[in-house]
Amino acid sequence: SDYKMATKVDLDSDQESKLMLRKDSERGGGGLSFWQSLCCRMLTYGSVPKHVAFIMDGNRRFAQKMQIGRSLGHALGFDKLAQTLDWCLNLGITEVTVYAFSIENFKRSQNEVDSLMELAKQKFERLLQEKDVLMKHGVKVRVLGNLEMLPKDVATAIARAMDMTKDNTRTILNVCFAYTSRYEFVEATKRLAWGVEEGLLRPGDITEELFERCLYTEDSPLCDLLIRTSGEVRLSDFLLWQNSYSCLCFQDVLWPEYSLWNFASAILKYQQNCDAIMNAREKYYKGRVQRQYQQDRSCVLRNLTSSTPPNSNSDEVPSDDEIEVMVKAYATERKERTERFIEALRRRQWDYLEGLCGSAIREC
Repeated sequence: SDYKMATKVDLDSDQESKLMLRKDSERGGGGLSFWQSLCCRMLTYGSVPKHVAFIMDGNRRFAQKMQIGRSLGHALGFDKLAQTLDWCLNLGITEVTVYAFSIENFKRSQNEVDSLMELAKQKFERLLQEKDVLMKHGVKVRVLGNLEMLPKDVATAIARAMDMTKDNTRTILNVCFAYTSRYEFVEATKRLAWGVEEGLLRPGDITEELFERCLYTEDSPLCDLLIRTSGEVRLSDFLLWQNSYSCLCFQDVLWPEYSLWNFASAILKYQQNCDAIMNAREKYYKGRVQRQYQQDRSCVLRNLTSSTPPNSNSDEVPSDDEIEVMVKAYATERKERTERFIEALRRRQWDYLEGLCGSAIREC
């Protein structure tokens, strides 16, 4: 049952009965049923998104609907996430990003925030105990957000889970925790400013591509499909850059009640719109390449102008072919600087995690 956790918390008999009556008829024995497997197989005949994002909304309303505590509603939401990840693995979806805790959620009651932090710590510690499963499926766990806002024990559990799975590449699970997209943009800008201050970058090296790589998602592909449950039709400051060219699917179902059939409906919507999305994305990337070329060319011409003596002979002006060679050389140098900066940035981030956790990160 999806709601077997109800037996592990203190509920009165009526509340427990309400939960246990709501069986998930689709799942049994820890695997997919025949009809679920058939559904997944049929979906794979169409285009399957590679990167799916979820706004897991409706845990509190589900708790109110079932007349149970909010903490239990959130716990059941975490259980639903585990089940949804199984569906994604069966479909061959290689990256999943979930909105687990917004910075705005800190405005909730202290009791609810404390409960969510304790639940998160328990779930990440559970991941550490299930190392063999994560390694078997090649799952890399990444937490995207400001870890400095979290209690030390939660940040430690998160850092250990990230370190344990950092070399896995088959499947990526991004958990947005203490996150908003606007804060992510600010942090990306700070990272670029640090690169310039440290002499790793030049101001002219800052491009759309580099800004994208400075986001929390780093080198992840753009999202293909965004799913939000509970009937709300807004993005709530979630992955605004990454969802610029994705299929948006808003579903009127509370997250703990989310089913494979809801998920299949979202996949079908993506398949219906996939061609238009990919065409729009291709146009964007072509435009970005052209803008990058123009930026590189402008930098070369600016350098030529600044290095040319005021009374120079016009015959000394480089030809168009010579300028093209200079642009290519400049682009090569820029890319080399960019890669050195990205490497230094990642070392800095891991040094920060190790500093957060002390020796704990090396004990996993």
